[in-house]
Amino acid sequence: MKRIVAAITLFTCLSGEVISQDDSPYQTSLVVDGSIIAAGVGLNAYGLTLLKDKEGLTQEEIRTQTKEDVNRFDRFSAGWDSEAADNHSDYPFYGSFVAPLALLLNDNVKSNAGQVFVLYVETMAITGALFTVTNGYFPRNRPLTYSPDVSDSEKMRGNAQSSLYSGHTAASASAAFFAAKVFHDFNPDSPARPYVWAAAAAVPATVGYLRLRAGKHFLSDKILSYTLGAAAGILVPQLHKKNNNRDISLLPVSGRDYNGASLTYTF
Repeated sequence: MKRIVAAITLFTCLSGEVISQDDSPYQTSLVVDGSIIAAGVGLNAYGLTLLKDKEGLTQEEIRTQTKEDVNRFDRFSAGWDSEAADNHSDYPFYGSFVAPLALLLNDNVKSNAGQVFVLYVETMAITGALFTVTNGYFPRNRPLTYSPDVSDSEKMRGNAQSSLYSGHTAASASAAFFAAKVFHDFNPDSPARPYVWAAAAAVPATVGYLRLRAGKHFLSDKILSYTLGAAAGILVPQLHKKNNNRDISLLPVSGRDYNGASLTYTF
């Protein structure tokens, strides 16, 4: 994993302004995009340390918790635990990452593949950073921890506290909506655009439903995951458009104890 991250970062730094083509609707920057990706990778690494340090439920907590502890909106799925749904969710999840690769079949995108690749890495770095840090800081019991069929040893794992929010849904939404947004921007006259957007919406929704049935996350977790993932997939390309009025900006921020990005909107 470390080698992959290093390779991606190196590719980004070497690409910079060179991959900004005249026939592309996007404009990339060595300083801004390289800094955002580096910050995203750093926050991902930090978030992973938080996830590793999570503690699971104690025996006493397992014995005393009830479904009534869950808010009414989410309570219906407390206790759900489907191994089949968990396994089936992998197909649309991993399939969503193929969607951006399918853009290479489009001649308009293919001639700007390097630039699109950097935007994709940036999108996924932001998505991953938001997920790992949020999930690490805000533990929440998974729905399956309320099931009597799940072993205590499983409930006592730190991973059982990772309901908020769904990395699977967020990542698949980011990848799918990124692909749809890029296709949309490169092909303004294509009659296929509505179908591409429909497919982009359906894939992460399917992932979310299956993960819900698997007892991995509550419905509110899914809504948040889907929203944040879709937002990243759409906003990153949009903020790089050449005709962007600069009312919206995404800039790296850093301090002694933190690295991140600042999203601002000027009225």
